[in-house]
Amino acid sequence: MPKIRFHKLAAIAVLIGFAAWMGTGEFSSVGSAADKSVTTDKKADAGKPEASKPKTAEAEPKAAPRTVAVVTPPRKTFARAIRISGLTEADKRAVLATRVAGVIEKLPVKQGDRVKTGDLVLMLAAEEKISNVDNARQLLAQRKAELDAAEQLAKTGNLPKLQLDTARSNLTLAQSQLDTAQAELDRNEVKAPFDGVIDRIPVELGSSVMQGGEVATILKLDPVIARGEISERDLRYLKIGDQADVRLVNDQKVTGTVRYISRDASAQTRTFRVEVAIPNGDGSIPAGMTAEITLSAEPTNAVMLPRSVVTLGDKGDLGIRAVGKDNKVAFFPIDLVDDTPHGLVLGGIPEDALIIVAGQELVKEGDLVKPVEADQATISKLIGEATAGTQ
Repeated sequence: MPKIRFHKLAAIAVLIGFAAWMGTGEFSSVGSAADKSVTTDKKADAGKPEASKPKTAEAEPKAAPRTVAVVTPPRKTFARAIRISGLTEADKRAVLATRVAGVIEKLPVKQGDRVKTGDLVLMLAAEEKISNVDNARQLLAQRKAELDAAEQLAKTGNLPKLQLDTARSNLTLAQSQLDTAQAELDRNEVKAPFDGVIDRIPVELGSSVMQGGEVATILKLDPVIARGEISERDLRYLKIGDQADVRLVNDQKVTGTVRYISRDASAQTRTFRVEVAIPNGDGSIPAGMTAEITLSAEPTNAVMLPRSVVTLGDKGDLGIRAVGKDNKVAFFPIDLVDDTPHGLVLGGIPEDALIIVAGQELVKEGDLVKPVEADQATISKLIGEATAGTQ
């Protein structure tokens, strides 16, 4: 009994304690405790600086347009210049040779001598041929005298017509024999085929030469020719009669005229031969010198800009970046008109283009940018000096 009473008392005590806890209302704080914690964390975050808060993709601000410096360069008319490498060569070059074998009897010229057309350069010994010419001349004179006498007799009727015809035939035969003897003698002579300078004589007086043996080289150096190869792309800009400037390897500068443009491209290089005739009356320009040929084609409207402005496009071609009316970057391939010490002369650029002179490597086609006019110092450096160089 006492044990049963103790359990009842304990149960009654627990029931009284539970009723008291329910009366306080603390059971509702179990779910709200988390809410209070969240609220407290939010208040704490609100007090933190903005930099410490995590940013979401939706809240990230857009990047501001990049600022670039632009200029509108002055436009001028420039003569298109096409520069090619080449060599000088003689207008004419002939290797003289003998037509018969023999021993050199006369050699009246030496290396470096100037000769005129028909001047004797070399003569082989030919005593018998000279004798044949003399005999043929004497026979011709005799036949001519006989014909004169026959004609006098024929006029008086004392000579048959048949004998007169025979005298005329004999004169014609004598003339033919003289021509043949003279031709044989001429074969022993070597004469200048044109005005020029004797460049090389590989033989000596008294030496023996074979038929067809080389005995001298003659050059015509007035005009001297500057020869080069032009690309198929530039061929359309050139025509016969255009002026050309030639700078020799010794820094001598001369002016000539385009006299020949090949119409058949080289199979290996796809280039066309061009010849420039340069007056060379004193013979100061030799053949075989390295030369830089600048061909001047028709003038074109272009601008002059420094090399630093030129950049590569998406396709790898050279050009410039500019800003359009919508403040977006555009790329314009260039037409290289000339490459001067002061800058590049470029064609193919629209007249209203705002050319980017600073920041062009940091933007690409289609980018939205903020263009600002380049300061005066930049303009003077990039454009002013280049333009002054053309005046």
